[in-house]
Amino acid sequence: MVEQSVLKARIARLVDVLGNNGLECAALVPGPSFYYLTGINLHLMERPTVLLVSADGRLHGVIPELEKNRWQAGMPGVDTEYWQDSEGYDEAFSRIAARMKAAKLGVEGQRMRVFESNVLRKHFGDGSVDDAQRLIAGIRLQKDRSEVECQQRAIAISEAALGSTIAKVRAGMSEREIQQMLQVAMLENGAEGFAFEAIVLAGGMSADPHGEPSGERRLQNGDPLLIDFGALYAGYSADLTRTFFCGHASDEHREIYETVKRANAKGRDVAAPGLTAHDVDAATTQVLRDSPFADLIVHKTGHGLGLDVHEAPQIMEGNRQELSSGMVFTVEPGLYRPGDIGVRIEDDVLITDEGSISLSGFDRELTIIG
Repeated sequence: MVEQSVLKARIARLVDVLGNNGLECAALVPGPSFYYLTGINLHLMERPTVLLVSADGRLHGVIPELEKNRWQAGMPGVDTEYWQDSEGYDEAFSRIAARMKAAKLGVEGQRMRVFESNVLRKHFGDGSVDDAQRLIAGIRLQKDRSEVECQQRAIAISEAALGSTIAKVRAGMSEREIQQMLQVAMLENGAEGFAFEAIVLAGGMSADPHGEPSGERRLQNGDPLLIDFGALYAGYSADLTRTFFCGHASDEHREIYETVKRANAKGRDVAAPGLTAHDVDAATTQVLRDSPFADLIVHKTGHGLGLDVHEAPQIMEGNRQELSSGMVFTVEPGLYRPGDIGVRIEDDVLITDEGSISLSGFDRELTIIG
């Protein structure tokens, strides 16, 4: 349960953003920002469910009747229109729009769907909806102590699960078997769910950064095994990747691994307040570029992490966003040779007043398993 004082402070930050950017209101659908401001986790479904935050600090809602009890318990006193499936939602939006008289709504363009955007335009005006993704998501950039504690718990659960799973992995197991073992272990260690479906890839498939585990592909002697996963705890995500080798690793595979390990260390070491996301990416990627494997680079260094498993800041070339205390992001350099090997080592990093700390600490030394 998020304390009301915390929610009020978060809403105040959003109100400041609206006022500073000429927006009269923010309109949010269920998702990370909706939860961040309300402490209520509603589903994004076929029924439009919208929180509206006015630039004067007042809150309004258009909520399906079946969510009424939860909404009233968590958001008492909010100006809300409830609607039944049998009557539809148009009149509820019409009544809210008439009371609010807002003409400039900011929405999260990466979250709001077309039909919700259309109903807002219908009742607030054709030109009423602006994409304010960066502005709205920006209020979640700096994590407070309680948020960091939740992420630390998610990471601890993930690392415990990985350790127990790797101890059981043997040649001949399928990617799907290993994935299922890992996900069960996360739940047994206290996960409330998964940040995403764990990626477990063996052999040449490890070169597909977002490949899907198979029940047919089986781990063989000499294979790399790439595992990208994360537990969910109190809504907050962990996101970790480690690459192992079954039985043995060739000299070249070892060299690729050590190159990625050096790049990961560089990214964690250099991250500090005042630098930009570009600076961290440049320092990390340069280690890969200076190696014999520069042609195996396929992605940026990392991404923000919190209520969304991928959020701001993007740790990539050209992003001049300045890093500041409280930001959490991944450092996950990788090298990939199709059909042969993929190596990624991913950690979750917190920017502090003095520099940065890695919230994750699972062993990064080349490890032979199975």
